[in-house]
Amino acid sequence: MKSIKELYRIGTGPSSSHTMAPRRAAETFRAGHPDADAFRVTLYGSLAATGRGHMTDTAIIDALHPRAVEIVWRPKIFLPYHPNGMMFESLDAEGNATDSWTVFSIGGGALAEENAENIAGDDIYDMHRMTEIMSWCERTGRSYWEYVEQCESRDVWDFLAGVWRAMRDAVERGLDNEGVLPGPLNLSRKASKYYIRALGYKQSLQTRGLVFSYALAVSEENASGGRIVTAPTCGSCGVVPAVLYHLQKGHGFSDSRILRALATAGLVGNIVKHNASISGAEVGCQGEVGVACAMAAAAASQLFGGSPAQIEYAAEMGLEHHLGMTCDPVCGLVQIPCIERNAYAATRALDANLYSAYTDGSHRVSFDKVVEVMKQTGHDIPSLYKETSEGGLAKDYKQMTR
Repeated sequence: MKSIKELYRIGTGPSSSHTMAPRRAAETFRAGHPDADAFRVTLYGSLAATGRGHMTDTAIIDALHPRAVEIVWRPKIFLPYHPNGMMFESLDAEGNATDSWTVFSIGGGALAEENAENIAGDDIYDMHRMTEIMSWCERTGRSYWEYVEQCESRDVWDFLAGVWRAMRDAVERGLDNEGVLPGPLNLSRKASKYYIRALGYKQSLQTRGLVFSYALAVSEENASGGRIVTAPTCGSCGVVPAVLYHLQKGHGFSDSRILRALATAGLVGNIVKHNASISGAEVGCQGEVGVACAMAAAAASQLFGGSPAQIEYAAEMGLEHHLGMTCDPVCGLVQIPCIERNAYAATRALDANLYSAYTDGSHRVSFDKVVEVMKQTGHDIPSLYKETSEGGLAKDYKQMTR
């Protein structure tokens, strides 16, 4: 597995797969073709189907500026390697192609070439299944975050400190911002309203409302193109920050403990990314919001003193109970149902931690098994339910925008 620095990416929304990665790809191609007179970029499959709503074209055009850019949309063509395919072509003054590059956005802002390793760093983790890492923890008496510390470079804690600052800032900006999100849905921001209303409830009811508000705050920042952290993606970026922000505010956990929880959450996300997928275009929203819920559940369990087995169980429940979740963004925007799903998943992560805390961590279905099932389920889901905006809630989007 690669570094968790490849999982947690600080950038701007609304989509790691459809905005962040295409921008990176465009910057890479432009750097290799400084003498090109113009560029042509062909988007395939999910990238083409929801590219306008995800601002894919805007990100690519900005990255290739000031050269002229032609965007070609091919939503019905799915390249074999991955649904998020794109081909960059450099053009001469007569419009003839001088070079081309086909690359894929595989989730969480990562890029890969067909039949090649991801365009990222080297593998640094020698174990990539939760069961074997849990056995290591139990055998050595160490925690998941200590395994991360052992495998990563010495600056991982400085990196995670920057991640936590960006997450916390996104929560606080989102709570303060009001108005309407960009796009044809005319969706109003809700985070500040939820926060104010939650403060008026008794303590027993206040918790859920506050967690809702924190998740909404980050997800609304993402939807408006604000600065967020992929955890593991832009579309699911509100879950982990909401849980950790709430637990630090409500229970006084130190920044050091929050960073260790982030390390554990990153390990959980990395396991799924390595063994399955975190791309909504490949496996549906179970790979985005479901994985985010698992990450947050594991982090919460660790903060409350969970054993390695209890932490694994919390993560397993977080993912298992999102199995089969489709990715059907209305109008191709990362708004409906994405934002609400983040808020709901954040509270489910806390519930998974609580449920696990009542047990000794023993259970029948392992986290690794759920990851396998999630991958197979994702492959079995028809493409119209995997970030193409052709099925599910997105099918009748025209009626919703009248």
